[in-house]
Amino acid sequence: MAVTVDKAPAEPGVGLSSRAAAEAYVGGVCFKQGPPALIGAELEWLTICSEPSASDSRPRLSALADALGPYAPQSISPDSPAKVLPGGSRITLEPGGQIELSSAPFDDASQLCAQLLEDSHFLSGLLEARSIRTISAAADADRQARRLLRLPRYRAMERSFAGVGPYGKLMMCNTAATQVSVDAGGDRAEIAARWNTLYAIGPALLAAFACSPDLHGAPVGAWASQRMRTWLRLDHTRTRPPVRNWDDPIVDYGRWALDVPLLCVRRGESDSDWAAPPGASFADWLCGALDDEIGRRPEAEDLDYHLTTVFPPVRASGHLEVRYLDAQPGDQWTVPIHVLDALMSAPAVVAEAADLADPVADEWSLAARCGLADPQIRAVAVDLLTLAADNARTDTAADQIGDAARRCRAGLTPSGAIVHCRPEEAAE
Repeated sequence: MAVTVDKAPAEPGVGLSSRAAAEAYVGGVCFKQGPPALIGAELEWLTICSEPSASDSRPRLSALADALGPYAPQSISPDSPAKVLPGGSRITLEPGGQIELSSAPFDDASQLCAQLLEDSHFLSGLLEARSIRTISAAADADRQARRLLRLPRYRAMERSFAGVGPYGKLMMCNTAATQVSVDAGGDRAEIAARWNTLYAIGPALLAAFACSPDLHGAPVGAWASQRMRTWLRLDHTRTRPPVRNWDDPIVDYGRWALDVPLLCVRRGESDSDWAAPPGASFADWLCGALDDEIGRRPEAEDLDYHLTTVFPPVRASGHLEVRYLDAQPGDQWTVPIHVLDALMSAPAVVAEAADLADPVADEWSLAARCGLADPQIRAVAVDLLTLAADNARTDTAADQIGDAARRCRAGLTPSGAIVHCRPEEAAE
């Protein structure tokens, strides 16, 4: 999502003089200051090929490129113009063939939803013409994880995550999310308030919209969000920043990001091996500890790329990118968009949301496993949705959020199922 001030890519060859300079660079590019105005979203779907002669239900990359034509991303069609869809969205592809729409930024959540709905229907038409369908599911319940994209980034990622069992490949290839992005804030105090609130409300909203109890190939265990389970079991240095101890996210995010291990090191386009020295961080590379292995010091564009390989529940990308929500059934993705828009609508609402969420603000694992079956998490989720409904920008948004609050009060998932969780299962 583009935001109030777009971040231009770093100029090739621009060096980083010190760790302090690198941390300052991260703070500047990851937290763009300006009055909060814009909202955007990214929607992901699993894909399936319904052609009777297909030997594997995942569509071939060539079939996807053919179906998408001039809208195909260059990751599968290098010569594609990668045109923007009529509603302003761009198409990207995830490693297992999941397809993603990344919206343009809008200053109105209702307009955002309307344009995304238009583009999702347009996308479905393109795919269906080649016997490919999108599946509104946050986790693949039927297929083995299989990576389609052979880009060096994903080869290095799969290798890096191989040490944590099946979770890395499952996350990459068999899950889908709804992501919502909002502006960071007008000054350091507002940025800190919005950032900390988005984290505080995370477990309750994760539970409110959890709808992925089945994931083929996952170890045995009942989870409300198998998708979030995969993230929680990955490299914690990359996925769980200690945000509850941060007073100034602009400073602390840079410090944290530099200490995250390198996932890969970009080399030439013809070089298929982007593997990073095991366990080495960007800070190690910066200080010269990796001179023998890599043969050069990092530049600003290397740091830009490294920042795309950290996966916290809320990621700073100029704007604040909420990453903890499951893909929703049908067109129900409009609901979490309106919820986050409402909860971030004014400083007083942001502060009230943080207060409501505080009792369960650290319960990520419990929320992912038990969801609304946990009474305290359910109560906080209902309170947050009620606050969002009271501060929704339109009657339609208020009605949608109100329906979600009543669903949560009844302990029902977005698909209408009841989540069961025994207390002894609350920790893995």
